[in-house]
Amino acid sequence: MVVEVSVIVAASSGIHTALGTALGWLAEVTPDPTPTSTDPAFNPDTVTPGTIGFIVTLGVMVLAVLLIIDMTRRVRRVNMRAQVTEKLDAEEAARAAADRGPGAGRGQLPRS
Repeated sequence: MVVEVSVIVAASSGIHTALGTALGWLAEVTPDPTPTSTDPAFNPDTVTPGTIGFIVTLGVMVLAVLLIIDMTRRVRRVNMRAQVTEKLDAEEAARAAADRGPGAGRGQLPRS
């Protein structure tokens, strides 16, 4: 039992050492997030997507609105068909019950 615990502790410390070494390497390799532009006329605060970016964004917005309208139309159509089907089934069941006669459901034979 003591040997198993010491093996687990040794493996755990080995993992921690390897993880610490890997994180140390990553910290050394990670570049600084400072801008490296050498052009003095470049101002990163004034950069915009321009006309092309506006057109692409507008196109995505228009397509999304058209998709929403189309899906709303389809959902309404499906709901309306379900309501009509339910209504037709209820009318058919009522007609079938009327054809069987008033005592058909209680074990009596219909009169001919």
